Amino acid sequence: MTVDVLREPTRADRRARAAVAVLFLTNGALFANLLPRYPQIKDDLGIGNAAYGLAVAAFPTGAIVAGLAAGVLVRALGSARVAVLGTLLTGAGVLAAGVAGSPALFAAALFLAGAMDAITDVAQNAHALRVQRRYGRSIINSFHAIWSIGAVTGGAMAAGAIALDLSRGQHLLVSGVVFGAAACVALRYCLPGPDTGPTVEEATAAGHDPGQGQGGGAVSRRTAYLLTALVLIATAGTLVEDAGNSWATLYLSDSLDASVTLAACGFIALVGAQFIGRLIGDRLVDRFGQRQVARAGGIVVAAGMGLALAVPTVPGTILGFAAAGFGVATLVPAAMHEADELPGLKPGSGLTIVSWLMRLGFLCSPPVVGLVADATSLRVGLLVVPLAGLLVILLSPVLRARRT
Repeated sequence: MTVDVLREPTRADRRARAAVAVLFLTNGALFANLLPRYPQIKDDLGIGNAAYGLAVAAFPTGAIVAGLAAGVLVRALGSARVAVLGTLLTGAGVLAAGVAGSPALFAAALFLAGAMDAITDVAQNAHALRVQRRYGRSIINSFHAIWSIGAVTGGAMAAGAIALDLSRGQHLLVSGVVFGAAACVALRYCLPGPDTGPTVEEATAAGHDPGQGQGGGAVSRRTAYLLTALVLIATAGTLVEDAGNSWATLYLSDSLDASVTLAACGFIALVGAQFIGRLIGDRLVDRFGQRQVARAGGIVVAAGMGLALAVPTVPGTILGFAAAGFGVATLVPAAMHEADELPGLKPGSGLTIVSWLMRLGFLCSPPVVGLVADATSLRVGLLVVPLAGLLVILLSPVLRARRT
């Protein structure tokens, strides 16, 4: 395990950090503009819960199909260019999904958006870890906090567009142009150079041996076990996120009879609380260790959403989604960071594998919840959220304890 050495960031480092923050912001905002529109799309297309769940699953399916291509593209074009290109294509897919006239076109557009989102995700995290190495301390949670700001911004934009009675085409075209332009401007200030691992300059600045951690040998059983556990922890986080993405608005509007505008608050509460958790995440991890933070987060998820489902009310459910978002705030960043440092793996391999496989949560959750909802109720289907919290509690011992 390497030990980071604090150093004063240069002006270029600070600009690069701001640029990566913009990329995370745009990535969070683009898809979030579409999510509150899901109930309208479902009604306009005239599909049931199971068919809706299968259509929504096209997004993570596209992510899984394209996920492993991200490493090749990053090595060929550079992480910053790949992140910006993926952002532009994600916006195009989101717009196509919003104006789709059939379930097949809706699913196809989500497939494209998911594929591009997966590539963007790996590329922007790869560039974020480059910037983190330049800083010599943990800043990865702050980038994911910015992603949550983007998601809240996108959800609020969608709620405002609904209140103003804007068509989905008008609304999603504006969001795509605005956030696509922001990503293009950010590209100018990203770090130059290759993305095949830490450069000598970056490793030296962070106090690392440039030859360390390159891996390439046989992967030990312990490394394989740890990588599997990290994938499951990240997947638990995505299961909870998907509950907010795909079902929060629908559950509040259909099952609890909330208004369309109020129903959007479930998703906004989840990503808003997730933002707060990520904003303070680096300090919590430094003080208590990732293991304790993850264990406490699992308890918050299981207890908060479990209580909300046991006693269903609109305010209680919104608070339950907020508790779920806060509880999983640091899980995906922690899993990505620790996977990237596993012995026996080349730089970027652990990050790519976790980012790729964790999307199984997004793939499996919508159709499973939809099938359970059709067979019983959506309230029962959302039990996946407290169960994910219990899984995190069970697997938290594999995470890093507090440093002394």
